[in-house]
Order: sequence, then structure tokens, then C-alpha cells
Amino acid sequence: MKLSRDGIGGLVVFAGSLVLIWMTLGLKDNPLVPIGPGFYPRIVIGICAVLGFAMFVNDWHDQRKAGPAPAKAPRDGPSLNYTLVGLMFAVFAVYAVALPFLGFRIATFAYVAATNALLAPPTEPKHWVRVAILALATAFLTHLLFENYLSVLLPRGRWTGL
Repeated sequence: MKLSRDGIGGLVVFAGSLVLIWMTLGLKDNPLVPIGPGFYPRIVIGICAVLGFAMFVNDWHDQRKAGPAPAKAPRDGPSLNYTLVGLMFAVFAVYAVALPFLGFRIATFAYVAATNALLAPPTEPKHWVRVAILALATAFLTHLLFENYLSVLLPRGRWTGL
């Protein structure tokens, strides 16, 4: 039985997550702070480990159900879109450059709207409304969570003050 790219990728993410969790164990706790510096990274890395392991198990289970792999057939899957990948990197670079000037809220709204529109191009007005609502909700909820709950100050814009 041979794993697909998903199974191998899940196994790599799982193993890498275990290494990163092990590395966070060496972080020194501050007795004055109730939550140590490794608390939030361990949560995120732990979620990645669980999801990576789930990908591996899911692919392993699918491969067992499918039986032996047939002879290699010509590629019928979706074509790779390198242009879209390049555009995503370019949009992220613009976001990173615009962040100090526009501030977190406006730059994040624009970034989420642009990436959403590139990945699933809106064809009707209601799709544009979905893009706007998703971008607004993402920027607002992320700002609310980080500023109010986690007490992490996000960048204010030099041009906007937001």
C-alpha cells in the first residue's frame, strides 16, 4: 500500500509538529505571568499535529479500501495554476507592505477580500456581498480577539490611525 501526497504531507506535518512541541518545552516560564510563553504556540502546534495525523489516517484508510494501486494512468486531475500561486504571494506581499500604512483592520479587510475574490471569482452581486461580509467579519473578529481577549496590540496605520 502506497500513501498519496495527502498522507505523506499529513505525516510530515504531524512529525514536524511533534518536534516543534518538544522545542517549546524548553521555554522558560515567568513566575509573574500565569501563562507561559509556550502556551499559545503549543495550542496551535497541537491542532496542526492532530489535523496532520487525521490526514494521514484518512489517507491510509482510503488506500486500504481502494486496494492495490492500478497501473499509472495519464493525469486526469485538475491542472496546476502557478499563476494563481504567484498572485497569492504578490497579494500577501502588498498586504505586508500596506500593514504599517493602513493599519491592521483596513489592510486585513482588503487582503481577505482580494484573496477571496481571486480564489473564487464573484460573478454576481450577491457573491460580492459575500466577499465583503467575509472580509469585514474576518478583520473585525480577528481585531476583537487579539486586542480585547489576548491583549495583543495590532499595527495602527500611519495614514489612517486605525
